[in-house]
Amino acid sequence: MEKDERLLHSSSFGAAAAAYAEHRPDYAQAAVRWALEPAPGPRVLDLGAGTGKLTATLVALGAEVIAVEPDPAMLTELRRALPTVRALTGSAEAIPLPDGSVDAVLAGNAMHWFDMAAAGPEIARVLAPGGILAGLWNVMDDRVEWVAGLARISGSAAIGPCDTPTSWRAETADMHLSKTDVAARFGSPKQAEFPHGQDRTADSLLATIATRAGMLVMPEQERETVLGRIRAFLGSRPETADGEFTLPMLTAVLRVRRL
Repeated sequence: MEKDERLLHSSSFGAAAAAYAEHRPDYAQAAVRWALEPAPGPRVLDLGAGTGKLTATLVALGAEVIAVEPDPAMLTELRRALPTVRALTGSAEAIPLPDGSVDAVLAGNAMHWFDMAAAGPEIARVLAPGGILAGLWNVMDDRVEWVAGLARISGSAAIGPCDTPTSWRAETADMHLSKTDVAARFGSPKQAEFPHGQDRTADSLLATIATRAGMLVMPEQERETVLGRIRAFLGSRPETADGEFTLPMLTAVLRVRRL
């Protein structure tokens, strides 16, 4: 994705901040524990924190959390949900924290929006020696037949390459690297996946999909066409046609150590 397109997509969430807070899933605690396992201490920065989905899991696990988010509408939702968390305006490319002030930087469904040419040095700067950078993604488990069908009919704007385990490993394996900076700031990546799920109805799954960046920037008529196609698919499947169901998911993690 080109820089201008990435900026357009990444800045689209504020218009749907309340829906994002309501419908996006949390993160599997086992995945967050694994991400933090090698961290040299308890101080964690949730970078690109959005409405606080990952922040809440970090709080539940007892981490000392600071949240940083560039979008004011998303930050408002985070502060409403988690009033005791220190939440700051900032971005991956301009982190409002001192050098070496955190032991881990985590990013929930956000790392693919970072401009790592600027974000890589910033993340390395705020990390303590040996600190951890981890990206986490909630992905739909397309190893399940009906989920694979959903991904096929939804299109890449609704369910992109970081949204299914079939492609997320390849898409994220070098996401911590800057394409323009030859300096090695982080060690070799490790990737892992952890079972997760979200209780949904057809309506609430449609509402969740509608918060995807590709959907938010889509012309309204085209968006309604895509959502109508997804609704028809969900209505045709015995797993999803009647009442509540569990959407099979994984929380997938990319973890690297600061050199």
